[in-house]
Amino acid sequence: MALDIPVDTSVEALQNLLLCARGDKPCDLVLKNASVVNVFSNEIITADVGLCGNRIAGIGSYCGDREIDLDKKFVCPGLIEGHIHIESSMLAPHRFAEAVVPKGTTTVICDPHEIANVHGLAGVRYMLACAKETPLDIFAMVPSCVPATHLETSGATLARADIARLLAAPGVTGLGEMMNFPGTIYGDGDVLAKLGETLALNMVIDGHAPGVTDSELQAYCAAGISSDHECTTLEEAREKLRAGMYIFIREGSTAKNLEALLPLVSPANCHRFLLVSDDRHPDDLITRGHLDAILRKAVALGLDAIQALRMVTINPALRFDLKMRGAIAPGYLADLVVLTDLTDFIVEQVYKNGQLVSMNQGSVQMKSGTTKTGADILPGQSVQVDWHRVDFRIPVHGQKKKIRVIDCIEDQIVTSMREIEPTVADGYAIADPERDLLKIAVIERHHATGNMTNGFVRGFGFTNGAIASTVAHDSHNLIVVGTDDDLMYAAARLVADNEGGLSLVCEEGKLALPLPIAGLMSDQPAAIVADQLAAINAMALQMGVKVKNPYMLLSFLALPVIPALKITDKGLVDVTQFTTVPLWV
Repeated sequence: MALDIPVDTSVEALQNLLLCARGDKPCDLVLKNASVVNVFSNEIITADVGLCGNRIAGIGSYCGDREIDLDKKFVCPGLIEGHIHIESSMLAPHRFAEAVVPKGTTTVICDPHEIANVHGLAGVRYMLACAKETPLDIFAMVPSCVPATHLETSGATLARADIARLLAAPGVTGLGEMMNFPGTIYGDGDVLAKLGETLALNMVIDGHAPGVTDSELQAYCAAGISSDHECTTLEEAREKLRAGMYIFIREGSTAKNLEALLPLVSPANCHRFLLVSDDRHPDDLITRGHLDAILRKAVALGLDAIQALRMVTINPALRFDLKMRGAIAPGYLADLVVLTDLTDFIVEQVYKNGQLVSMNQGSVQMKSGTTKTGADILPGQSVQVDWHRVDFRIPVHGQKKKIRVIDCIEDQIVTSMREIEPTVADGYAIADPERDLLKIAVIERHHATGNMTNGFVRGFGFTNGAIASTVAHDSHNLIVVGTDDDLMYAAARLVADNEGGLSLVCEEGKLALPLPIAGLMSDQPAAIVADQLAAINAMALQMGVKVKNPYMLLSFLALPVIPALKITDKGLVDVTQFTTVPLWV
């Protein structure tokens, strides 16, 4: 495994570490009188934590060149995010680091398949290059499905040879979520080749198998896939746990599964669970937090605090074979978080590699004071649309009277499918806001092919206007929902004029959040992006939107691997059948 271990393993360095560990030499820094959370023994010990360089020398009674009396405040390992798509924060990696490190996160395992679907190898290399400039350890899982399916048009392809090259790259921990679960279960040769190459390197493979049960689940796991973050019910999670999977309990900005799945966790099995966010919007990062917010909620729901901490420290470290991370123990990296308590998880200090990098959730500095972004790795323009071929009209289809409609479900990325009679005017099916029946369209934006699909959606609730975005999992084509064709066109053009991002157009005016990095991320600080998102969401509420996170919900309506009905530039997709279906029934 090609992981960077940032420690000096020379004889001289080890001798110096041992001198400090034995107490024969003062440590560089000692955190005195601390309540140390031990994730191995599941207990809290009052002791000093001695640091030598970027490593922990020992836990006990130590003196140091510098000493800080913590007065019984809690010290836990730096928090580790086991599954996140940084792109979904809408922040460039260095801006994401600025947002989460003060919240106690010191390591993340990201799956950069969002940017890979736009820019391919260059996108993954961009994420890894940015990681080098941050005070956050960012490891990557290699995107396994680019494109995610044959049912959409992506901006790039990661072939088997590309995946093999990336698996050997520094900072890579394994193969990212295998969304093509039908291809896995039924033995598609290309899918199995990717899995086989990963297993041959003794690297882990993350799963993505919503609703997969019984013998199909057994086949999916037999292929070497050993985790899942798509469980939505206790029964589903229990079956996958019994099949040997790590269960990643997701609590993101849209998909929230913590309350449903937490009753499954017990002292006997908690070592097989991780708390993850998957997708986290910038406003949530700023106002609620990151893993600290999930910890607060988990404990409030009744989970033991140390068990909860294990699920964001040692469990992900063991799952991804992250050496010397995830615990406070001799020889481990000095990634530490000082907390006021184990209920509210208020972060007072964050140490990364033995250095204080944030105090009282204040600003954190990039490595060596740099703010390089690696943007020169990426191609330029990423929104290319043949506007002459954009047409939102939906003509009536012969004698057929009903249409398939995407029904949204609050706080979930799954949808349901409904068949209803549309409202018709002048031979065209039109939006009917009084019935909460809006138009939805996906426009191919990578190659200007002219591909687009029109359909209908329920659940947004607004009565006049349109919203659009280039954040549309997984291929990130341009998606737009609206009450009127002209407003939809205006919202789509506003996104393109900003080289990607979010837009809203209504009678009261228009607003945009530019995301010029691959149409997914901004180089602006998190607070600015959060304010921009808050402003556009507030305007959406004024427009009558019923859901809390309309743009996060919108982003998943083009995801053809999550049941039941979704829409891509190639058509309406019945995910349960894994095929396109006609709009008219």
